[in-house]
Amino acid sequence: MSDPTQMSDPTQWTLVEAADAVSSKQISARELAEACIAKSEKLQPTLNCLISLDADGALDEADAADTALARGDAIGPLHGVPLAHKDMFYRAGKVSTCGSKIRKDFLPDHTATVLQRLAAAGALHMGGLNMSEFAVGPFGHNEHWGHCRNPWNPEHVTGGSSSGSGSAVGGRLVFGALGSDTGGSVRLPSACCGLVGMKGTQTRVSRYGVMGLSFSLDNVGPLTRTVRDNARMMAIIAGADPNDLTAANVPVDDYEAATIDAQVKGLRIAVPSNHYYDGASDDVRALMEASLKVFESLGATLVTVEVPDHDILPDLAIALRGPEGAVLHQAWMRDRPQDYGAQVKARLEPGLAISATEYVTSQQIRPKITQRFVDAVFAEADVFHAPTINIPVPSIADTDVKASPNFPAVVAGMVHCTRPINYLGLPSLAVPAGFAQNGLPVSFQLIGRPYAEATLYRAAAAFEMETRFFETAPS
Repeated sequence: MSDPTQMSDPTQWTLVEAADAVSSKQISARELAEACIAKSEKLQPTLNCLISLDADGALDEADAADTALARGDAIGPLHGVPLAHKDMFYRAGKVSTCGSKIRKDFLPDHTATVLQRLAAAGALHMGGLNMSEFAVGPFGHNEHWGHCRNPWNPEHVTGGSSSGSGSAVGGRLVFGALGSDTGGSVRLPSACCGLVGMKGTQTRVSRYGVMGLSFSLDNVGPLTRTVRDNARMMAIIAGADPNDLTAANVPVDDYEAATIDAQVKGLRIAVPSNHYYDGASDDVRALMEASLKVFESLGATLVTVEVPDHDILPDLAIALRGPEGAVLHQAWMRDRPQDYGAQVKARLEPGLAISATEYVTSQQIRPKITQRFVDAVFAEADVFHAPTINIPVPSIADTDVKASPNFPAVVAGMVHCTRPINYLGLPSLAVPAGFAQNGLPVSFQLIGRPYAEATLYRAAAAFEMETRFFETAPS
């Protein structure tokens, strides 16, 4: 890590650097918040990553953080650090639009567990971030609030549906953000915006107070600039929750400790021989090969594996997401169809036609399919390596096909590598791997056994310290 005291722009710090600088009084929480607010006001017209900026609220929280520090109060690991989150994490009495016209004035009466945990750790809340409407869409398009823009090139997509999270953290407006991941929606914007993004094991993180899309597939996870930043946020939000009985009562490992002086000597890395490179571009392939060479140079061993059942996994995932999303939206689709964007409506309506037989079958065979994958991959390896997106980040123009006949194919191409992992319910960490020929970021994902997040963080941290892609920021 760099020395925060030697950097003139505190918004360029990592989350850990920012937290350390506040706790050591090298900078006040108010000064840090003011820097992030100024950056947000400057870049919002270009990036359109914010739905709301709560500058006054963030400054009030910053002043309280500075007062607590001056009193000598115990402080948390995110004390005074400005964050912002996808506008679907509820805060009691604060509008949560869910990126939609239908909920543009929605006032929840409770606060998401994950936001409560971040606040208890000392984080400041900067506002609500743009997103694909109702978290439906892998590109970041939004017909109501405007398309979010990629900080590396505003003509290109951010990835969705956590588009504002990727853009705001990638653009250095805030130090971290939460997103949701139902088919890749944390990992896709992380990949497009040059960030680290974690989709934990299914139910690793509480979803209480979070807008739902598909309760069988939804996950909450952090997007950050570095692996250690991500591990710190994930350790805070993970774990059992009495308000969400689906949140796994499994001990949370010390993820951040796994990132410090990380080593991968002896680590076995599985590389797929099928599915994940179907249709991959040459430059993405080259960067995947280069990343694997880095791991080999650090002492890891590569193992080629054939992954089972991937010809049917996309359909099985759709058989879950479709009906579950339709159940949540059926009344609005009946009474307010004109208030949906064309892409969102085109993706939600087919869920009404999926039969109960298809849905139940997809649920029943899920454990068996997951076990087959775990047996095939992790009998021979410790982690699984694959592209996050196997094509360069596309432009907004090329993906803004609304409800055209090409729309399903365009969506399928974007989630080709991420959607299967949601169905399998396994943890997956997106990691920056360099830049494609179009100048935009490329990413690989590391997938692990259930609750093996610490192993993924360890491997990713070793790669990151060797390559240091996080030190390159959008101009």
